[in-house]
Amino acid sequence: MLYYFLYQILFRQYGQFSESWFFKGLNVFQYVTFRTAMAAITAMLISLLFGNKVIAKLKELKYGQEIRQEGPESHQKKHGTPTMGGTLMIGSVIFATILWARADSLYMWIALGATILFALIGFGDDYIKIVKKRSLGLTGRQKFAGQIVVVIAVWAILWAWGSYPWNLSIPFFKATADIDGITYVGPIVYLFFMMFIVVGSSNAVNLTDGLDGLAASTTFIAMAALTGLTYVASDARWAERLDITHNPAAAELTVFCGAMAGASLGFLWFNAPPAEVFMGDTGSLAIGGALGTVAVLTKQEFLLPFVGGIFVLEALSVMLQVSFFKLTKRGGQPGRRIFKMTPLHHHFEVLGWDESKIVFRFVIGAILFALLSLTTLKLR
Repeated sequence: MLYYFLYQILFRQYGQFSESWFFKGLNVFQYVTFRTAMAAITAMLISLLFGNKVIAKLKELKYGQEIRQEGPESHQKKHGTPTMGGTLMIGSVIFATILWARADSLYMWIALGATILFALIGFGDDYIKIVKKRSLGLTGRQKFAGQIVVVIAVWAILWAWGSYPWNLSIPFFKATADIDGITYVGPIVYLFFMMFIVVGSSNAVNLTDGLDGLAASTTFIAMAALTGLTYVASDARWAERLDITHNPAAAELTVFCGAMAGASLGFLWFNAPPAEVFMGDTGSLAIGGALGTVAVLTKQEFLLPFVGGIFVLEALSVMLQVSFFKLTKRGGQPGRRIFKMTPLHHHFEVLGWDESKIVFRFVIGAILFALLSLTTLKLR
């Protein structure tokens, strides 16, 4: 929005012919790097300015968190902490992105739309928990069905658009003709691959949201890395130099990722231990859906496990625990477990680690994963 008013209108009409430093300075709005930085700052400031008001409103509405009885005993004291704080995060992202991104970017609107729809699924889940005073909201099938519908909608828009490349960009390999031929999968096969990536990402972040500050801090790190990956994929010079799939349509996604990173920092101000508010499924499902959608749009699908390595470990811990329990269940006897409790952060809680120590160590791990994802750009 500001791009058109300050650059397309004011600069184009006055800046090129005026001696005024103000009008000449409006030229900076054409650069996506500048608008990304401003989107991040804007989203963070919105979260900081409205955080207390949102928390007060959630308390007034009695939107308190219900705690699972089978979870760690130390979590019972968190009962009643305001939840649905994800509305603050996602609202900040929407406002900052629309304010600083170019409105003619289809990819930007797809990412925003997918994020909002995933947030609505999470909102429904949170609302049911609050109304029915229980720790479980939507059933797993209901959540999954909603997520699948969102992915199909995104896929349908890309298919109708007609310019989306239905290939897979594989790290560590040069983009030769042979590799390109092998990695072209077509729209139908890619739909199922896309479901796996986006739905898996959404649920992985949801599983990570179990300790004060954990999901918000790791989201900031993952989104910061994805901002860099998105920028180089959309810039012809960097894409050619690093030999990655060039996608100029993804340029404004950099602004979206920057806004998400900034909103995560702003939310972390209130979510740091001891948390004053939880993001709830409203935030975690939306963040995961956004990560997966951006990875698909920028052809960074195989780098997503590196970008969000902590989310992957959390999801894998649950999958391994459930699978091993079922496989070792014999003759009416309960199955065995690999971990003390899942997701993975609960395992360390049961081992006696302090909650803040777990969060800090997971953040260190997230930074290492993010750096690894960026180093793959040269390992091709």
